[in-house]
Amino acid sequence: MAQRERFLRREVNYTKGRFFVDTNVLVYAYDSTAGKKWRTSSEVLSSLWIHRTGIVSTQVIQELFVSLTQKVKHPIQPETAREIISDLLRWPLVVNGGGNILQAVDLQIRYHFSFWDSLILQAAVVSKSEFLLTEDFQDGQVIESVTVVNPFLR
Repeated sequence: MAQRERFLRREVNYTKGRFFVDTNVLVYAYDSTAGKKWRTSSEVLSSLWIHRTGIVSTQVIQELFVSLTQKVKHPIQPETAREIISDLLRWPLVVNGGGNILQAVDLQIRYHFSFWDSLILQAAVVSKSEFLLTEDFQDGQVIESVTVVNPFLR
């Protein structure tokens, strides 16, 4: 619990714990037009790589590919996106099977989040992540067993 309290006081330390990374944090890290968010997400990902504390899901990987090749201001080539994904697949990967999908539906019903956000949250829960790095939920909010951290507010 002490680590969660440090996060809530804005002291971010990515060296210990398990950090589920939402798509938006990854997209910013590979989109240099994102300005301050690019710098912040690049620093966060660098720390997660060094300390081996990052976790992703199949949903995050799929959304990342589409975002980088189609949605960012300067899309990258699919081959380059494939290399990025290949690297990220060295992290622990949550595969969203039927059980996770049904649990995400339950989270959506319980909390009234979008289904896609609920699926992200479910992947963080099932991976036993202490933290969810995202800008899509309220910073500091504890949902189920996961504390939301918006790295762009720090």
